[in-house]
Parts: sequence; C-alpha cells; structure tokens
Amino acid sequence: MKSTLQLEELAMLGLGIYMFSLLSFSWWLFLALFLIPDIGMLGYIINNKIGAFSYNIFHHKGLAILIYFIGIYYSDELIQLCGIILFSHACFDRILGYGLKYEKGFKFTHLGEIGKKN
Repeated sequence: MKSTLQLEELAMLGLGIYMFSLLSFSWWLFLALFLIPDIGMLGYIINNKIGAFSYNIFHHKGLAILIYFIGIYYSDELIQLCGIILFSHACFDRILGYGLKYEKGFKFTHLGEIGKKN
C-alpha cells in the first residue's frame, strides 16, 4: 500500500510541475520556493499544538488547491504560484512519508510515525 500511495503522490507532484509550466515564471523560481512551506515547522519552537497547526496549514493540499483557484478567479499568477508551490511541496513530503501532523509531536503523522519501520 505504501508504494501505491507514493506513486499517487508522485503523479500529483507531476501535476504540480505541469501546472507551474503553464505560468510565465522561470523554473529557478520553482526550485527556489519549493522548500518555503517548511517554514510551518517553526511553530514547534512554541509547542507541539502550535507546531502541528502551523505545519498542517503549510502542507494542506486542499488549502493549496483553494489558493490556486483564487488565483485563477482573480487572474493572478502570483497567487496561483503560491497554490502550486504549496501543493507540490506537500506531495513531495508525502512521497518521503511526512504527513500532516498530530499534536502529539512532529514525528506523529496521518501516514504513521516517522522513522518507525512499518
């Protein structure tokens, strides 16, 4: 099952890359912004609850899609770019096994415990 989920996330990452190719931005910008959503981890400096909330906001694919469609509605490529980066980054993280976080701690995700052999 893990391989199937990873392939699905890989396909969605491919979709994000394709959607970026439809915008007028240079490819270096995609690479430069790709890890920006990890800023959500800074919430863990405060505590696990804030950390999980901030991490999940920056890694929620539904929110990323909503942001992208807001960009479509307003014909604003910058907003579309934000949605695409959030979506693509979240897909990449899930390929690596980093899911949305539980308040219990950073390593506890909806995909299972990080570092635990399943």
